[in-house]
This record gives sequence, C-alpha cells and structure tokens, in this order.
Amino acid sequence: MPQAVANGGQVLLLGLDFGSTTSSALVAQASISSHCVTGRMALQNPCVLYRGEPVFTPFNHGSIDLAAIRGLIAGWLNEAGVTAADLFSGGVIITGLAAQQNNAQALAELVSELVGDALVTRADDGGLESWLAFMGSCSTLSRFHEGQPLLNLDIGGGTTNAALGLAGNVLACGCHFIGARHLQFEPGSYRLRGLSVFAEHLLRALGIDFRVGAELNRTQVAAVLDWNIQALLAIVEGDTAFFRSELGQQIEQIPLSLPSPSAPCAVTFSGGVGELLYRHLDGQALPGTTHYGDLGIDLALAIAATPRLVRDARRLVPENRGRATVYGLTLHNTEISGTTLFLPRPQALPLKDLPIVARLDTNASQAQLADAIAMARSSRSGACLQLLDSGNALGLQGIRQLGGRLAGAITQVGPDADWPLVILLEGNAGKALGSYASDWGRLPVNLLVIDEVRERHAHYVNLGKPRQQIVPVAFYGVH
Repeated sequence: MPQAVANGGQVLLLGLDFGSTTSSALVAQASISSHCVTGRMALQNPCVLYRGEPVFTPFNHGSIDLAAIRGLIAGWLNEAGVTAADLFSGGVIITGLAAQQNNAQALAELVSELVGDALVTRADDGGLESWLAFMGSCSTLSRFHEGQPLLNLDIGGGTTNAALGLAGNVLACGCHFIGARHLQFEPGSYRLRGLSVFAEHLLRALGIDFRVGAELNRTQVAAVLDWNIQALLAIVEGDTAFFRSELGQQIEQIPLSLPSPSAPCAVTFSGGVGELLYRHLDGQALPGTTHYGDLGIDLALAIAATPRLVRDARRLVPENRGRATVYGLTLHNTEISGTTLFLPRPQALPLKDLPIVARLDTNASQAQLADAIAMARSSRSGACLQLLDSGNALGLQGIRQLGGRLAGAITQVGPDADWPLVILLEGNAGKALGSYASDWGRLPVNLLVIDEVRERHAHYVNLGKPRQQIVPVAFYGVH
C-alpha cells in the first residue's frame, strides 16, 4: 500500500459514513497533479482500493454504540491495509438519525482519536451531505447531460438530502427529515418496535396509535407512505407552502431554494431507498415486508408508483446509488492547494473548524478588509477570509496593492501575533500576496495564504498538514 505521498504524487483518501441505518467505509487512491485545462493542482484519476461492506449502524439503548464503532473502524482499516499515517485526507460524516443522538459528537471525537488529523469529522451537516451525495452519485451524469438540471434525492433512514445541480455544479441544497427508519418494525410485520420524534408527530397528525407494540394496518401504512410521497413531491416541485404547515415545519431542516431553470428538473435518487428503487426498476426482486425493519422497501415501491418522481429514472441512472455520500466524501470533498503557499509557520497546521467570516473581491478596500478581520478576531481559534478574483486574475501590480491593503488592515486591527488568520485565494499568488501582506515578515501576525482554492459556498474550512508544499482543504456547512 502506498504511503500518503509516494513517488508520482499518489495519495490515499478515506471516507467513513455513519447513517441512520447503515455505516460504510471507502479507501481510494489518487494522484496529485495540475489539471490539463485549468492548471490548478487537483486530485486526478481516483481509484477505489477498498469498499467496506455496509453494516447496520450499531446503537445501544438509543445511543450510538461507541465501542462497536471503534471495532468497526479498526476492522475496516485492517482490511484495507491502511494506517492513520498513510492517509493524506478524507472525511467522516454522521448523518440522519445517527446525528440526532446525544453522543454523536463523542463519535466524531472518537474518529479523530483513531484516524488523526487527516480528516474532517462532522455530525448533522445536512447541506454538506446533500452536496456530497450529488457529487458521489451523479456528478459525472450531470456533466454529460450539461444542459439538464438534475435534482438528486438522497433518501436514507432519517433524511432526504436534496441537491440541484447543472453541468456538474451544485446550485442548491436542502435537507428534510424524510426517511425509511423513522418507523421501526419487527421484520416481516408492521408491529412498531420504535419510532423517532418526527414519526410521532406524523402519526399523531394522521390519527394513528403510535405506542410501541401496536401494529399498523395496511390503510395506516398507506397513509404514512402517501404523506412521505407528498413531501417528496413538494421538494421536487418547489412547493414551499407544504413546509409552512405545522407538520411540514417539523421535518424541514434546510429549505431547498430552487432557482428557475430554463429546463425542468429531472430527478435522480441515491441512498438506501434510492438503491432499492433502482433495483426494483431493473426488475430485480426485493425482500419481503419490512425485511430491514423499516419502511425502506415500501417507500421505494411507492416512489416507483409516482410518475412525476420516476419519469426520468430509467433514462438518467447515477453511477453510485446506495453509497453516494461516502463516495462523494472520499473523492470530492477535498480540495488541493497550489504549491506557492505563504506558510511561514507550517507547524500551525492542521487547523480545524475555522469559520469563513467573509468572501470579498480582490478589489476590496482596506476598510472592508479591516472590518472582516475585526469580525474574524472574535473566533479565538482562528478564522478565514476568502478573496475572490471575480474572473480577473491579479497581475503583479494588483498583488502588490492588495497585499498593501491587507497589511494596512492587519496593522489597523492588531490581532494577536499567534492568532491564525487564513486567506483563501483563487489565483496562484499565495507566496507573493502573503509576503506583501505581512510586510515581508515584519508584521507580528500568524498569516497563512492558501492559493488555488476554488470558491465553495460554505461556513467552515479545515486545513490539513502540508505534504510536499501542498495542503488539503475541506469545506463544510455548505449552503
């Protein structure tokens, strides 16, 4: 197995996904090189080396079973022949009902302990999950049909993560508590074994007895499925009124704001329910009633019987279905910096959970930059500014002038000398800009300039350890 950065720039990436129903792991290898068209450094030619078989997410009396998770991670890494030291980057995401458990953050901390600083660990980040599911499921499909807006519905046990994309780019994300595992049954029956708080609200609104041990009849199951289908249709059609109702408000975590595309949206699916749906549409037999102890099979069949939801399902089939999130997490979540970084204190990295406090044009005034730095200073562990080119590459004179304005803003605000201030730059000018902005090292400031980083509409960024003058960059809190 190659090391984190081997000859030829080969790196290893890890993705771990802990969901409402199942958990999975993926290890991939990619090369780091400049893109033949854009010239940016990027991960190229990814190749999946290991796919861990999905397993049921272990719970113990309603909480995530951390001891069992520890064993799962150790087993996956052992099977893949990977250690924490081998990893360049990757990600861990805790989603759906798993993210709603009271020890979800403890799980994120456990993963950090076991795998180290190479990873971003997040719980309950619906926007990021929606973006990842689109990228892992149908980014290639979207680029191939570049004029066709695609709305991907990633339907799992606890949430439906919706993302609208065009030509491979995600335009909007949403997240709703619509999923197969809000109602849990004794397999082979509709006898309730457990239910989420969202399911309680729904059953109460439908006038259905929701005591554990009660058995739902066919009419009651149909009513539950019909409400879920109506909710999915509301997402697809942009029916915001549906989610202004009392019950609709209960399930809307992140509203999906659909723009007005020139062509109607085609719908694709991923997640566990999406995988069951495509199996059914392919003519494969599905297991019997509540085989998995939830409504996954029933919901997939109900979607298949809804023409608006499946009218494009046979024409537009995504490359990854059931495990789209972990594919997106492993192969698409990490950006690669350029090699001309301003990094006078490399020991300052890694940096995690830095808020992106402002996105400013590279023509921003000194006053605008000073206001942003002053606002950023309220984040004690450091903060980040994104400087955007707006289509105009900075020449040497522009870099010198921007650096001068940054130096003036830093002097005006006077942040602590050890406080990390990160500048993300789209262009290839990190070292030069940092030199001017720090007055060639004379200003007492812990400044890092990471260049060649594409704009991502996110609230937070994580920076990994530098490897051969390259820094892995991961965003989360996507909006």
